[in-house]
Amino acid sequence: MECPPKMKQLRLPFLADQDACHLERLARKRGFKYVAGVDEAGRGPLAGPVVAAAVILPDQISISGIDDSKRLSPARRELLYKMIRSEALAIGIGVASHEEIDSYNVLQATLLAMKRAVARLEPAPDYILVDGLQIIPGLDMAQQAIPKGDQVSISIGAASIVAKVERDIIMDRYHDEFPMYNFRSNKGYSTVEHRRAIGRYGYCRIHRKTFTGVKELVGRKKPYRHGA
Repeated sequence: MECPPKMKQLRLPFLADQDACHLERLARKRGFKYVAGVDEAGRGPLAGPVVAAAVILPDQISISGIDDSKRLSPARRELLYKMIRSEALAIGIGVASHEEIDSYNVLQATLLAMKRAVARLEPAPDYILVDGLQIIPGLDMAQQAIPKGDQVSISIGAASIVAKVERDIIMDRYHDEFPMYNFRSNKGYSTVEHRRAIGRYGYCRIHRKTFTGVKELVGRKKPYRHGA
């Protein structure tokens, strides 16, 4: 694999002088064959789903520049997404809807989306590197939670990119249904423009009714309905 030489990770200082393939190599040395990185996109927005991706990369990969998707330009992210899609051994996508976010809370919905993403991997992984502070409940396989994992693991970084691009595609579709919120630009995040649109039009069916900025209108203002 082509990996950047020094990944700074303040919460895991033992990774300070390791490249981004270090965790995957350690897992393979322990006898695991299919190591999956798992990450999500969309925990913070006021609208839309949370999307998780699980990615298994081959031992040797020619892609360079994989990183936390938030640190990449949209053009670079799209390019890497296509390259990851082309070279990955397996990719799984899991989605938790805005209804599930409101019902279970965003953390539990995120873990549900991650579990769904892992379930869609073929071949199935035998070891999982999860971005964040906790492992995915309900999975019968070895796992390791990695804070800021998308900056220190090439597999998690790849999952971060895939999840972000897949969620952007979903939000672009919602833009066509609800153009007044400009989801194509803000992707459902709490921008000034988005908050103003909510104030003017109210919330629509994909808004998260338990999130500040939307929940204040629930029961006071009828939801916007497409075509109404």
